[in-house]
Amino acid sequence: MADRGVDLSALPKEVRDQLAELDLELSEGDITQKGYEKKRAKLLAPYIIHIHTPVEPPPQNDVQPPAPSSSSSSHAPPPSSSSRYRERRSRRTHRGGGTRDDRYRSDIHTEAVQAALAKHKEEKMALPMPTKRRSTYVQSPIETRTPPDSSSGSEDETSVRRQSSVVAPQPPVNPNLQSPDSWINRSVQGSSTSSSASSTLSHGEAKPQPQSQAQPQPQPHAPPPDVTAVAHPARGPRVDLPSNAVVRGMSRGQSRSSMMETADGVPVSSRVSTKIQQLLNTLKRPKRPPLSEFFTDDSEEIVEVPQPDPNTPKPEGRQIIPVKGEPLGVVSNWPPALQAALARWGATQGKSPALTALDITGRPLYTLTYGKLWSRSVKLAYTLLNKLGTKNEQILKPGDRVALVYPNSDPGMFWVAFYGCLLAEVIPVPIEVPLSRKDAGISQVGFLLGSCGVGLALTSEICLKGLPKTPTGEILQFKGWPRLKWVVTDSKYLTKPSKDWQPHIPTANTDPAYIEYKASKEGTVVGVAVSKVAMLTHCQALTQACNYCEGETLVNVLDFKKDMGLWHGVLTAVMNRIHTISVPYAVMKACPLSWVQRVHIHKGSVSSCDAFLNVFQSHGLKPEVICPCATSPEAMTVAIRRPGVPGAPLPARAILSMGGLSHGVIRVNTEDKNSALTVQDVGHVMPGALMCIVKPDGPPQLCKTDEIGEIIINSRAGGNMYYGLPGVTKNTFEVIPVNANGVPIGEIPFVRSGLLGFVGPGSLIFVVGKIEGLLMVSGRRHNADDLVATALAVEPVKTVYRGRIAVFSVTVFYDERVVIVAEQRPDASEEDSFQWMSRVLQAIDSIHQVGLYCLALVPANTLPKTPLGGIHISDTKQFFLDGSLHPCNILMCPHTCVTNLPKPRQKQPVGVGPASVMVGNLVAGKRIAQAAGRDLGMIEDQDLVRKHQYLTEALQWRAQTDPDHVLYVLLNAKGVTVSTASCVQLHKRAEKIAAALTEKGSINTGENVVLLYPPGIDLIAAFYGCLYAGCVPVNVRPPHPQNLAATLPTVRMIIDVSKAACILTTQNLMRILRSKEAAASVNIKTWPTIIDTDDLPRRRPPQIYKPPTAEMIAYLDFSVSTTGMLTGVKISHAAVSALCRSIKLQCELYSSRQIAICLDPYCGLGFVLWCLASVYSGHQSILIPPFELESCLSLWLSTLSQYRIRDTFCSYSVMELCTKGLGTQTELLKARGVNLSCVRSCVVIAEERPRLALTHSFSKLFKDVGLSSRAVSTAFGSRVNLAVCLQGTTGPDPCTVYVDMKSLRHDRVRLVERGAPQSLPLMESGKILPGVRVIIVNPETRGPLGDSHLGEIWVNSPHNASGYYTIYGEESLQADHFNTKLSFGDPQTLWARTGYLGFVKRTELLDASGDRHDALFVVGSLDETLELRGLRYHPIDIETSVSRAHRSIAESAVFTWTNLLVVVSELCGSEQDALDLVPLITNVVLEEHHLIVGVVVIVDPGVIPINSRGEKQRMHLRDSFLADQLDPIYVAYNM
Repeated sequence: MADRGVDLSALPKEVRDQLAELDLELSEGDITQKGYEKKRAKLLAPYIIHIHTPVEPPPQNDVQPPAPSSSSSSHAPPPSSSSRYRERRSRRTHRGGGTRDDRYRSDIHTEAVQAALAKHKEEKMALPMPTKRRSTYVQSPIETRTPPDSSSGSEDETSVRRQSSVVAPQPPVNPNLQSPDSWINRSVQGSSTSSSASSTLSHGEAKPQPQSQAQPQPQPHAPPPDVTAVAHPARGPRVDLPSNAVVRGMSRGQSRSSMMETADGVPVSSRVSTKIQQLLNTLKRPKRPPLSEFFTDDSEEIVEVPQPDPNTPKPEGRQIIPVKGEPLGVVSNWPPALQAALARWGATQGKSPALTALDITGRPLYTLTYGKLWSRSVKLAYTLLNKLGTKNEQILKPGDRVALVYPNSDPGMFWVAFYGCLLAEVIPVPIEVPLSRKDAGISQVGFLLGSCGVGLALTSEICLKGLPKTPTGEILQFKGWPRLKWVVTDSKYLTKPSKDWQPHIPTANTDPAYIEYKASKEGTVVGVAVSKVAMLTHCQALTQACNYCEGETLVNVLDFKKDMGLWHGVLTAVMNRIHTISVPYAVMKACPLSWVQRVHIHKGSVSSCDAFLNVFQSHGLKPEVICPCATSPEAMTVAIRRPGVPGAPLPARAILSMGGLSHGVIRVNTEDKNSALTVQDVGHVMPGALMCIVKPDGPPQLCKTDEIGEIIINSRAGGNMYYGLPGVTKNTFEVIPVNANGVPIGEIPFVRSGLLGFVGPGSLIFVVGKIEGLLMVSGRRHNADDLVATALAVEPVKTVYRGRIAVFSVTVFYDERVVIVAEQRPDASEEDSFQWMSRVLQAIDSIHQVGLYCLALVPANTLPKTPLGGIHISDTKQFFLDGSLHPCNILMCPHTCVTNLPKPRQKQPVGVGPASVMVGNLVAGKRIAQAAGRDLGMIEDQDLVRKHQYLTEALQWRAQTDPDHVLYVLLNAKGVTVSTASCVQLHKRAEKIAAALTEKGSINTGENVVLLYPPGIDLIAAFYGCLYAGCVPVNVRPPHPQNLAATLPTVRMIIDVSKAACILTTQNLMRILRSKEAAASVNIKTWPTIIDTDDLPRRRPPQIYKPPTAEMIAYLDFSVSTTGMLTGVKISHAAVSALCRSIKLQCELYSSRQIAICLDPYCGLGFVLWCLASVYSGHQSILIPPFELESCLSLWLSTLSQYRIRDTFCSYSVMELCTKGLGTQTELLKARGVNLSCVRSCVVIAEERPRLALTHSFSKLFKDVGLSSRAVSTAFGSRVNLAVCLQGTTGPDPCTVYVDMKSLRHDRVRLVERGAPQSLPLMESGKILPGVRVIIVNPETRGPLGDSHLGEIWVNSPHNASGYYTIYGEESLQADHFNTKLSFGDPQTLWARTGYLGFVKRTELLDASGDRHDALFVVGSLDETLELRGLRYHPIDIETSVSRAHRSIAESAVFTWTNLLVVVSELCGSEQDALDLVPLITNVVLEEHHLIVGVVVIVDPGVIPINSRGEKQRMHLRDSFLADQLDPIYVAYNM
């Protein structure tokens, strides 16, 4: 450092001034640290040679005038290197004001922080830096951006780190500076090394990493990309993407692990995976405190209760004795009331100056004499009482409350208004001038005015003109404010009182004199009422304590509307005929020295604290005149240091251990000097007051002598109530302290001051913080101011503004979590900000032993401000919780600070025998969880059944017996019939196709044929054509012409896997398959034979094939599961007819019936309803291709109405389209005559848990057009059985139950009431179909479960699929999924495993046979579940919570990767909301699911892949994330 060894006091005055100016520039942020050091070195260079005395200079931060930084608000000069104060204000020149910023500029802190960071540095630890899309914030210039691939923490940085960690040698210490605590003053490092020595994280701090060179470097002056013009594409066509060609169903256990392997095999260059790797490395470090051992119990405990640490310091002193101030002196000429003093001076000393106001430049603007002050106040009092309203009915009466609205630059008008109110005996309520509707806390001020019953506001003419107005010129009605009448108090509008009128000045009594506003920690604004006698007594006590004399001069730089500024500068000043010079806040910002110059010109006495002393001692400032004090709105002045006599002993200091403080006890810090806090006393208790210290929470029990507590005061000079709020008043103003046994120690009531402190030796009072700055984390207390100080000691210069930092706590998961929000400088680069944030985390962790939950940086000037420019903490907190802070950088560290998670659950050993389970069930009175549909029964005549053994026979029979009966009607987007098929037409078309297959395709019996058709009748004809020819049809969704690259490979894969001999399709699709575009994504030369079936010649096949047995395969059903697995299952002829028969019985389908189908006909139950059911049952199907809804949303609903359909089948995607698109248009639909009262059942076909929210909103929205609330229900099918449940026409309505989510994670089912906390509504998945039996089984032991357990749904039915269609005949897998047996209970029956978890509950409803109905509830797919902390989670539950977290979250998906939970959310708002979502998502998942989110990824709408059934494909998303293909807006790695 340049000035080592330079005695600053020996430098010439102009050099010292230049240095001071330089320091000011640095604190204002007008100069960088580097520039500062350069200029400073230059200034000091000439003196280094001359002066060799080894003197330790005051640390660099302190040599500066008490300047606020330009963005900050207050101007407390920095305290000395060895002390920090909270509530210390000064005498005569009361500095202070809006925020706490420079107060912390203490070098201890810088030193402690550097030491702490150096310690962290030894463990090399790289935190992954968040990934941000370039366009998200275009606030910093492009050059300062990091290149796109800044994968952090590469090896070449270690060497740089090693060199930089050399610490500068310790400077010699001047023996004269050896005060008792000088050890804490020593600076360990020079500032030049501090920046590098404490950097633990280097992101590009060293030479650029090799990877980044391949990346395109940003052009130095390229304009930032325009993000406004690009509209996000809507979600593209739904695509079924199998992942990495995984074919056939893997076994359930194996699929999990093989996925994991692919995850680690992601190319290392991928940015995301290296980041995650780093994240994992950071998580491997041991956390504090460690989780205790596993528990095997399913008890309901949620929170891990931390065991008390035996080493926690406990208070050991005796009980404190109340401290008495010296008696209040009796002086004969003290006036009976404050107004009387004004009357006296107005009459006898009229020419004496009372107030001089300065203008913005610091020059005197006007001087108000005592005579003028008196006469104007009298005029105002007269006007208020007599000239407002009519003669008979005056608006104001004595005792009414009046708001005083005056700007800080106009003290004169305020003084007149204040004293005018006192003289009129109305109660003034000074408030800030409202600037706009959006002022921070403006509605709370309305609450204050309302609780005080204010209806009138006094203001000046200029101020009135400046108030925000409506277009008609009236003053805005501010949010939450009562209606106010505005009265202008400029002299020209006041009336001179008549000769005989005199103001009434009674002796001071206990009526309120004025009301001072006070904002609480939560942001509510209340009014503290001060009685006339308290006001007078307080002035007397201050006069005695500060030794004020008549005719002195006082410089006031504080807010004159409240607190010290009002008490000293307005009230006590008038009592003693003091001349007050009021320095407005704006001057302080522009020219911090102005008030010192005033003091110099007017020879007033001034005071401040050590750092201030360091600067001004050379200008003649004496240490003994510095008088810190402690105050609060309720107790007013609690203590003040009396002005000393020259040469008196220095003030007392306490060096306390932060650890002790956090447990509320006083311990002198001896061992770890980094976590020490030095405090100075605030003098003695006020004259005439009695003081105690009580525990801040719980009953007001007296503290012990070595315990920190809340200061409470009994004095005549204090507030006496919160006006208009009697309930809250009692707890604050009428406290009776109790002893250790809870017995009150006396009768006298005390007032809580809201200050935390203790009584030191010699009855000196020490204040260590405020109750409202207290953060209680895991039972320990931390002070917001201390955390701010630590954060600011981490080289803040280039990243954040000093005075613009807020610390508060939010309650998440049963504990307080610390959040820090700061304003980032516009020129700070991402790297710097991230590095600063990481180091703040480490510093706070080291020094305060508390983990930060969230650290957010917001753009400059965006935090809500208090009137004097500080940060409005409660509003900031509200913005944070509402997701409207819009941070530009955020770091969440839930892993370190959330230590109360429940212990992970350990699974019970699997070897459970039948006996224990049976006994367990019997003891608990549980039944085995199983259910069955009714019997298929042989009701119909045998002939018919035989005919229907094969669908081909059924079709031929219908073509003969009822040839013209129309089976199918296909509609287009306009609702017009495009084509129909009667029984005979369908039969003939099938024959043509069968003939073409045998002739053109020369296909042999049993070969597979792919059907590639859009939804329609061609598809149905082709299907029966294949059956007639004896081939096995494989139905495949055609590729999307606009998105061949994504959709064609799936088609190709199914064709290859099924070894298809031929493709049947339309001319149109045939052209696409052979097009150039297709060639880009697949090999088009190797397609099997393609036959287009558009214009086939009229031919008949030689004979229609009849299978030798019903066990032969009828068709293959291929589908891509949500986990990205492509599976094909074999469906036999027997299964087809059993399924069709089951559906016929359940839905009562006959030839005379009509149903409408709006589904994709490519797999599962959708295909069965579209192609098979009508031919079997003879009912007419109206086919509505779902893609037609995109061009005409109301197509489906208007069809239902037009054809008076009773039963309709749809998919969730269709329902969602109608809900989102038509939800607001029900009136329009009504006007068009749409009426859905005909609909008896509307069944959603799906293979997932019923989407209750969607079905509910659909029912609610379309209730207006006649839809019955009972109509909507769901079906459930799986790969092994295409239709397990289907809500039929008969039988009870689907029921909904509420289950406890905590139990569900333990695989238990506990029913709770609706609205219970942590409850999850589940709807029955439809009635179990005839002929189907289901049982709930433990997937590990394969034993049956009781009905209070969640288990895998196993199904036994004649229409189960016959097995997977695989290239390799994996017999074991077939047997496992399709023909498996229970391990005990009923070991004979063969079951198929659906792969879905669910449970069975017996309901109160009766089924058709009169028995109680057993309902099957599907909870989710087993493959999709997440196993975290030993518990089982269903992604959809976490996603539901996430989607509720913020209005801008459109859709979200979760998956795990190596035990980290990754949440991907689509942002539908503006990109600047992206970072708001990170804390909200983390909070909601922690609160509702007790999980810590590892990575939050914010992406554009439409990024989360969704398959044709409307299900999220989370595994695809996971693969894209790991391969870095998502182009995220922001990726946050929660530490």
